[in-house]
Amino acid sequence: MAPTLSKLASDKRTLAGAVAVGTLIWILRNRGSRRTQRSRNQWPASNDIQYVIKEEKPKGPKAQVNAVFFRRLCQLLKIGVPGVLTPEFGYVLMVAAALVGRTLCDLWLIKKSTLIETSIVNMDRASFKRHLLALFTVVPLISLVNNTLKYGISEMKLRLRTNITRHLLDHYLKGFTYYKMSNLDTRIANPDQLLTTDIDKFCESCTDLYSNVAKPLLDIGLYVYRLTSTIGGQTPLVILSYLVVAGIFLTKLRKPIGTLTVKEQRLEGEYRHINSRLITNSEEIAFYAGNNREKLTLLTSFHKLVTHLRKFLEFRVCMGVIDNFIAKYFATVIGFYAVSIPFFQEDHPILSGTPDHRFKSYYTYGRMLVKLAEAIGRLVLAGRELTRLAGFTARVTEIKKVLDDLNAGKYERTMIADYKENAIGYPGGGRIVARDNIIRFDRVPLVTPNGDVLIKELSFEVKSGINVLVCGPNGCGKSSMFRILGELWPVWSGTITKPPRGKLFYIPQRPYMTLGTLRDQIIYPHTKAEMKRRGNVSDDDLKQFLELVQLTHLLDRENNHSNSEGQGWDAVADWMDVLSGGEKQRIAMARLFYHKPQFAILDECTSAVSVDVEDSMYTYCRQENITLFTVSHRRSLWKHHEYYLHMDGRGGCEFKPIEQDTIEFGS
Repeated sequence: MAPTLSKLASDKRTLAGAVAVGTLIWILRNRGSRRTQRSRNQWPASNDIQYVIKEEKPKGPKAQVNAVFFRRLCQLLKIGVPGVLTPEFGYVLMVAAALVGRTLCDLWLIKKSTLIETSIVNMDRASFKRHLLALFTVVPLISLVNNTLKYGISEMKLRLRTNITRHLLDHYLKGFTYYKMSNLDTRIANPDQLLTTDIDKFCESCTDLYSNVAKPLLDIGLYVYRLTSTIGGQTPLVILSYLVVAGIFLTKLRKPIGTLTVKEQRLEGEYRHINSRLITNSEEIAFYAGNNREKLTLLTSFHKLVTHLRKFLEFRVCMGVIDNFIAKYFATVIGFYAVSIPFFQEDHPILSGTPDHRFKSYYTYGRMLVKLAEAIGRLVLAGRELTRLAGFTARVTEIKKVLDDLNAGKYERTMIADYKENAIGYPGGGRIVARDNIIRFDRVPLVTPNGDVLIKELSFEVKSGINVLVCGPNGCGKSSMFRILGELWPVWSGTITKPPRGKLFYIPQRPYMTLGTLRDQIIYPHTKAEMKRRGNVSDDDLKQFLELVQLTHLLDRENNHSNSEGQGWDAVADWMDVLSGGEKQRIAMARLFYHKPQFAILDECTSAVSVDVEDSMYTYCRQENITLFTVSHRRSLWKHHEYYLHMDGRGGCEFKPIEQDTIEFGS
């Protein structure tokens, strides 16, 4: 009676403790809600700060564990593990072998632990020392197996990430795909998030799922076999039946996890994108003193992210309660019931023998059943990781599909009108013909990616040696023409005849300075090895180019400046910050002299350069037979050009020779 009363009192204390914990959680939750309500005025009103960063469409990737998910997963795994005779597949087998070894070690430990504890109960000192010594001898091997498994899983994840990242980067940086994704297509807002964080999380989730599924499946197979051959099939059947029922039930409840994961990654990418915009445009924002406005935008994005994360957290907590109950505690109840079945059958063979034999059998098979129940619990909980993996799979598959479409010349964008009813044509409907020493537009419309028609038909022809000055008001189509000429934008109709890409060079008003040495700034996008392979260009030639643009003081300065980042041509610095605006423009002209293309497009690229330096640079281009298309408002440049192309901004244009009495045309 006393033990019963004591147990009853213990149960009451446990129940009271559970009620107290539940009440505390309820109080904290309500206080948190009131605090959130009071602090809402710290966040911008949702209808006050509004922005759109290529919001996800309703037809976006659905993250569910279904046939589509497994098909997508197989596509990505074929990229990560390209074949059977590859190191990646070798690590898959290595992990599988380590999992088998770990399960065998578990079986051996169960048997050895039973013998050690039996020898302790029976006070058999000799047997205890013998079994303990055997355990001490084998423990290093078990430790090696466990850490081999960890190494295999980590290396498998790295190789998956390496192969998938390389595959996607090959497609992302193929041609102008990276430009098209950001400027022509509206399906993906944050490729940086997808190419970095999402791929990493996909590979981590994939390898974790592999180990969390393969080990329980292996354990279930071995333990079911051992238990069935000794105590019959009824006990394992009860547990396996519970696995099926619990797995189906939890899978139904976890369906929202995939969609919530996709939304979480999208909001994380959106928040990162807004922060990166602040860094990229910090100077302009500072001039406008727009820090408070940008702060409101950042807080709005962060508030959306935190609200979703809190919602996701509450859902995971609720699911965690159900998971623990079904996959752990209730599974333990089922396990106790299952292990008791043979011991309450009077004619079961396991009952024959001494009580010591029955205790040893209960202890051994009971531990096997506990391990079996744990394996089943892990397998049931692996469904949660599977649903999460579905979310990452949908995200990574989305960028793979968009990259494939863009490389095939297909893009999706919100159009200002239905271009199918427009007689001008359709994206990609025009032709591009490669031919040296000529640029010809034959009835080519200037159309923006969203279908806005700037000029219905543009026709002109320029041969090598004839420099052209392009002019007109802002928004008239100057940059659009160069983007179409550079094959950044699709040709809707007509025919463009132009040299191959390598023979056409573009210099913008704000030249790009790459990460690297001073030499790299001149030869970009070539590397030092590619420069040497050209054979006819040396560092002395690069120095002459600097002399032409009056920048030799940069080389002298770096030669005299000794530091760990190299000297002279090998000096490494953040050139975007080190160089002034005029120096960057002159570096870009030196870059033009190095590449020596047939045609060059100069888009206000000498606006920060003095007139005398500008004059010498244009004279050198004439000597080297580099034909120029110049966008500029400087009258001093007229003498370096033979023709002008004037766009009036209303859909009209004219292409005429420049004469001495040419009147002043549109600014």
